[in-house]
Amino acid sequence: MAEKRDFYEVLGVSKNASEDEIKKAYRKMAKLHHPDLNNHSKESESKFKQANEAYEVLSDPAKKQKYDQFGHAGVDPSYGAGQGGQGGYGGFGGFGNATEVDFGDMFGDLFSGIFGGGGNSSRRANAPVRGDDLRTSILINFDEAVFGVKKQIKYSRKESCSECKGSGAAKGTSAETCSVCRGAGQVKRQQNTPFGAFSSVAPCSNCNATGKVIKNPCPTCRGGGRTVKQRNLDVTIPAGIDNGQTLNLSGQGGFGIRGGSTGDLYLTISVRPHNIFERKSTDIYCNIPITFAQSAIGCEINVPTIDKTPEKLHIPEGTQTNTVFKLKGKGVPFLNGRGRGDQYYRVSVEVPKHLSNKQKELLKEFDAIGSVKNYEKKKGFLDKVMNTFGFKE
Repeated sequence: MAEKRDFYEVLGVSKNASEDEIKKAYRKMAKLHHPDLNNHSKESESKFKQANEAYEVLSDPAKKQKYDQFGHAGVDPSYGAGQGGQGGYGGFGGFGNATEVDFGDMFGDLFSGIFGGGGNSSRRANAPVRGDDLRTSILINFDEAVFGVKKQIKYSRKESCSECKGSGAAKGTSAETCSVCRGAGQVKRQQNTPFGAFSSVAPCSNCNATGKVIKNPCPTCRGGGRTVKQRNLDVTIPAGIDNGQTLNLSGQGGFGIRGGSTGDLYLTISVRPHNIFERKSTDIYCNIPITFAQSAIGCEINVPTIDKTPEKLHIPEGTQTNTVFKLKGKGVPFLNGRGRGDQYYRVSVEVPKHLSNKQKELLKEFDAIGSVKNYEKKKGFLDKVMNTFGFKE
């Protein structure tokens, strides 16, 4: 059997941590390694299970005391099995003359992970259950993602039934303690064998392991204690959010059961593309066409920015196609931070079409009085042709 990690190490707390500190650490680890938020990776799933196992022990004072005293063997009798002991039972020894071995008590902590019960079954049967985590999405404009926006979203979640106040029982009535399990939520079953009488624990089918029976269910929620309601929620989307990112809206998910905490709502952002700008992380890119004359003799042009105010951009003489210019600090604001990215402009020289006769004559005259020295790329190419093939253009 692989060596288990120390439960305190798994949750990142000290042995003197309070119940509240243990609970906060567990919630942090559970959110960090939840398989749904990590593409169901095997590593995240393993760490998520470790956190659940650690919290199940450290949140229970009785189990915690056993763990502090005996380590993993104190809370998981199967731990270390086959590594010694008498009769192949991992150190528990033989059964001797015992007439009854109560596995419900001996392995109560192990069974609790399967059936939700254990030694302190009444506490577990009536323990609070956290509400569901929910997911929804919203489509926003490019500018709204860059500078932030307030939006109202609509979604459905399970809330406490307003008719029965979450009790599940009809008005004027209340849930009664289950007569079969007496509120424990579990029943013990005994089986006689040649080794003696063995006991096991199973969920109570009469009360669905809740320890309570509702004889007169609420007609609105049908005894569930919760109803599905549509909710309008105002959400502040921070400046710099990018397409595909998700906001965690804590406590906006489904209501819990028996006083359990409310789940979270995960809001995924989708951003409409812009008709001029392209975004890469916190930088903005824009393609700018310029004329042959502008590229040849240089000029100053007005270029658009995401701030919706024009900026002067100097195009130097002899600018070539695909030359990139940068305006520092004109890009997207850093998400939850200070500063902004940059804005880049890539120029392309557009060759004119549909020239008039006069324009053609002027270009011919321009070309005739020009020199190959004005064209570095062409000069380099002609030199290579001459050296390779021995002829000129």
